[in-house]
Amino acid sequence: MQTLQRVILPEVQQMDTIPLYVDSGQAAGVQLSTMNGSLGSNDSLSGEKRGEPQGSGSGSAASSAASEAHAEDFIGRRSTLIRPGSRLSFATYFNAFPASYWKRWTTVDEVRLAIRTQGEGTVIVYKSNPRGSLQRVDSRQVSGRQATDFDLPLKPFGDGGWYWFELVAGTESLVLEEAEWQAADDGSEPGRITLEITTLNKPDFCLNNLRSFADNPEVLEHLQEILIVDQGTQKVQDQEDFEEVAARLGGKLRIINQANLGGSGGFARGMYEAVENGSDYALLLDDDVVVEPESIVRLLTFADRCRKPTIVGGHMFDLYNRSVLHTFGEIVNTYRFQPDQPHQEQVLGHDFLSSNLRSTPWLHRRVDVDYNGWWMDLIPTRVIKDIGLSLPVFIKWDDAEYGLRAKRAGYHTVSLPGAAVWHVSWIDKDDLVGWQAYFHIRNRIIAALLHSPYDRGGRLLRESSYADVKHLISMQYFTEAGRIMALRDVLAGPDQLHEIQPQRLPEIRGLMKQYPDAQFAEDIESFPEPRMDKPPRNGRGFSAPSYRSLVPWALKTVTKQLVRPVDPAVKEHPQAHIAHQDNRWWRMSQFDSALVSNAEGTAVSWYQREPEQLRNKLVEATRLHARILRDWPKLREQYREAAQRITSFEAWQKTFEKHTDSQLTR
Repeated sequence: MQTLQRVILPEVQQMDTIPLYVDSGQAAGVQLSTMNGSLGSNDSLSGEKRGEPQGSGSGSAASSAASEAHAEDFIGRRSTLIRPGSRLSFATYFNAFPASYWKRWTTVDEVRLAIRTQGEGTVIVYKSNPRGSLQRVDSRQVSGRQATDFDLPLKPFGDGGWYWFELVAGTESLVLEEAEWQAADDGSEPGRITLEITTLNKPDFCLNNLRSFADNPEVLEHLQEILIVDQGTQKVQDQEDFEEVAARLGGKLRIINQANLGGSGGFARGMYEAVENGSDYALLLDDDVVVEPESIVRLLTFADRCRKPTIVGGHMFDLYNRSVLHTFGEIVNTYRFQPDQPHQEQVLGHDFLSSNLRSTPWLHRRVDVDYNGWWMDLIPTRVIKDIGLSLPVFIKWDDAEYGLRAKRAGYHTVSLPGAAVWHVSWIDKDDLVGWQAYFHIRNRIIAALLHSPYDRGGRLLRESSYADVKHLISMQYFTEAGRIMALRDVLAGPDQLHEIQPQRLPEIRGLMKQYPDAQFAEDIESFPEPRMDKPPRNGRGFSAPSYRSLVPWALKTVTKQLVRPVDPAVKEHPQAHIAHQDNRWWRMSQFDSALVSNAEGTAVSWYQREPEQLRNKLVEATRLHARILRDWPKLREQYREAAQRITSFEAWQKTFEKHTDSQLTR
């Protein structure tokens, strides 16, 4: 038999992630009507809406793993003790078996749960259906040191559902020695991986992950090469303990120092090198992540058993709140051309500490995605050879575009439950404001030109124009300057993308000294004290205009900002200090001058209203959007004709040769 997925427990330094590995308490799942399978069992006036998923984020039906599981009972990464009379469930993110994913995408049609225990107790096996209903499958009494197997079909899991097991100790403690989900061996050799990390001044993260790989020989044996593409000034190889860590990797580590070509430049290099060295897969990892090392083996095992070459990615948890899942899977809404969730009931930022797997219905429905984030993504080199490397677009939309390109070529992407990294969440970033705004809008439009099924890109350009107004009435003139540069670069065509790849970031940052809203100070006392005689709106507070009143409100606000003179006093003293979470266009548009905190909470900038900036930038942005809308068919033809050429090995090889500084193997 071949191991598909091992039951694991958190590493010593990861004890705040216990809810992702084990769950204590009764096997309380979602209550469904026994008549029709709907949520809710009666018509009582309990204050809940009928049919609303319980535990879908509120945690009302969940058991708290963190408050009941005992970290001191963990014997190792694969073994734990269950106290007398206690129950321990493995219906968790990392240890339940995502049966519907194996059913849908792989050649496996039956799995075996193999458990080894010591002591007296009961093993109970459960499954769920796509609606999240818990169903008991089988149970066995165990005594002494015993191996127990359950053969389980995957046939019922067409649209969703998981398998898991629970252990109940008798009058004495029960020890789980190890457990695995297995399948009949198909006789093939495991694929070989080039694991690539693109980094920019994150040497500590990189070294910590290298240590993790070295500490897990079962992971290291599958890695043909570990490649770090270092694009920063704080080099990984210059760190004090680099040589000690590198020595433990058995000569598999290689570092390429190249110019800052953004995430797409680093990840394209990883793809390129994986093909060149004969690997079966390129595994792309972000630099500021903490990896669950078992995830690498799971991605590989799943990909090896897929019916045809398939991109298999891991999920992202919040690095600073480690039981919180960013998203269970994403698609591209091609009408608005922005990331979206496949099902309405999905929750962004789901906390397993508040609502566990058994009590969260939407986690049981299989989620089919368009792409996976390049925080952790395993790409077969057969796919890379067929569809090429990343678009040369620096930092945004490279992963989504690649997934859409692969889909068009007949290759699927799977976001696999049970494989994940911890990464800084988007809550602690605001990349729609500042230098990244250029890359957001430019790359989004380019991706739409390549993949939008609508004649003029659907709502994309309309929503982009709305964003111009929001930024400008919020005094975010530097952000808008970047967006205007992006629109011009879209119109300049696809063949200059490689050339401008390393140029645009320093050029955009060079503009910062022209705009007060882009100049930050860590100490708020370096600015004048905020002073305002009369509060905006007579102190009635702030709220977003309704959808019906939005257009007249925006016209009135823009007109007022254009014609109302700026009081010279606000150039001497800001009117208010605005926290980042309150930095919203409907609020900022009511001020002439304000100190605004950044998303990280580390610095403050001074926003100042300038009618001339608003006038000039709004006219230019409107003109450029109108031109893109008018020329959309021609631009679409240009970008689609050039796509294969600019993502080719030959085009990227020239870029790499031009911008590679050095290479180091250890």
